[in-house]
Amino acid sequence: MLPRFDGVRARLWILPSRPLWFGLLLCVTAAVRGADYFPPPDSEGGWRTVSGEAAIRRKAGMDLAQLDRAWEFTQRCSQNGGLLVVRKGYLVFEKYYGRAQRNGNPDMASTGKAYTAIACGVMLKEYANRFPDGLNQKVFTPEYLPEAFPLDDPRKSEITLGQLLCMTAGYHGEGTSPGVTMGQVVPLQPVPGQNIRDLDGSSLRTVLWTNAGAGYSYSSPAPHIASMVLRRVTGMDLRAYIDEKLARPMGWGAWSYCLHRGDYTMPNANGAGSIAVHATDALRFGYCLLHRGRWKDRQLVPASFVDLCNKPSPHNPHTPYTLMFEHNADGHVAGAPRDAFYKSGAGGFGIFVVPSLDLVIYKLGGNNGQYDPALTGLPQPAPTDLSRDNWKPIPRTPFNEGSLGGDDGLRRVLEMVCAAVR
Repeated sequence: MLPRFDGVRARLWILPSRPLWFGLLLCVTAAVRGADYFPPPDSEGGWRTVSGEAAIRRKAGMDLAQLDRAWEFTQRCSQNGGLLVVRKGYLVFEKYYGRAQRNGNPDMASTGKAYTAIACGVMLKEYANRFPDGLNQKVFTPEYLPEAFPLDDPRKSEITLGQLLCMTAGYHGEGTSPGVTMGQVVPLQPVPGQNIRDLDGSSLRTVLWTNAGAGYSYSSPAPHIASMVLRRVTGMDLRAYIDEKLARPMGWGAWSYCLHRGDYTMPNANGAGSIAVHATDALRFGYCLLHRGRWKDRQLVPASFVDLCNKPSPHNPHTPYTLMFEHNADGHVAGAPRDAFYKSGAGGFGIFVVPSLDLVIYKLGGNNGQYDPALTGLPQPAPTDLSRDNWKPIPRTPFNEGSLGGDDGLRRVLEMVCAAVR
C-alpha cells in the first residue's frame, strides 16, 4: 500500500534513468501540490472541476454512479436543494433543483451556528489577553455582557464560552427539544425563547433548565449570546467580523445575514443562524476547515480550534456535539469515518467535512420562504426552476423514512457520498 500525504494517495514514479530517491521526491512533491490547492474567487474562475466518470475516478477517486445515487436521494429531502462535493480540491459534483442555484443566498438557518463558532475561535486567538481561560472563560460578567445585569438567575454567572458553543450552558431547548444528561433524555416543556424584535434581551432572558455544564439541550440563545460576547470584545458585529476574517480572505461573493423580517430589520446578525452565502462559498468555508483553518499562506482560524470540532469535548460530555458541530467520534453515523463533522440547518441544509477522505460536502435544502431575496436585500438571480413550488414531503409512516429534511436525511447523504470514495 502506498503512503498518504494530507489525504492524497501517493503515486511512485520510477524512471529508468533516475534513482529510487528521485521517484520518491516526485511522489512527495505531487502530494504537497495537491494539498496546497485553494480555489480563486468565482469571479476569477472559481473551483477547479473534473467531469466524466473516468476522470472523476482517476483525479478525485470517486464513483460518479454512487454520487448520482446520493443526488437522487437528496431530491427527496426538501422542496428545494442541491448537492456539491469537493474531493482532493476538485469540485466533482454540483447540481441544484427548485429555487436553489449557485449564486442564490438562501436562509441557511442553523448552519450559521458553525460560522459563529469559528468566528469565536478567531476571536480567542486575536484577543487572547481578554480570554485568559480560553473556552473556560466565564462570560456572564460586566466585561463581556453588561446588558445581562442584574442577572435574572445567579446560576448564569457560571456559564463559560465553551458551554455556550457546545449547547451545555443550561439554556432551555427550543420547543420540545429535550435535555440530555450523560446520555439520559430529560423531557422539557416549551418556554419563551428568542424574539427577533429583541434578539439580545430575549436570548439573555431565556430560562435555564439545569446548571451550567450539567446537561445538553439544543438552544439557539446560547450561540447568539456568544456572538454578543464577540461584538463586545471585538467592537464589530458578527457579520462584519466574519467578512473581515473569513469572507474576504477566501474570496466569497455577495453574502449576508437574513436581517429583514417583514416590517422589521434586525440591528445585528443572529449568532444562532440565518447566514446566507453562495453555495460554492459554503464549500470554501468547509475547505478552510478541512485544511485546519488555513487558506493559502494564511492561518485564518487557529488550527488548534479546528482540531477540537470533531472530537468529544470537556465542555459537552453528554452528546457528540462540539463547538456547534455534530461529530462522529462515537461512530453513530455508521457509514462515515469517525473524524467526520458537520452542521445542519432547518430545511435540510448541511455542511460536512471529512478530513480522512479529503472531502467537503454542501447540501442545500429549504422551502420557498428560505429563498426569498427580501430576507437579505441582496440582488438575486431569478429562479429558473419553479417545478417544486407545490412539492410536499412524503408523510411519515411506520413503513418509510418519513420527511428527510432533518438530520436523518443529512446523515444519509453523508454516508452515501462517503461510499462514493474509491
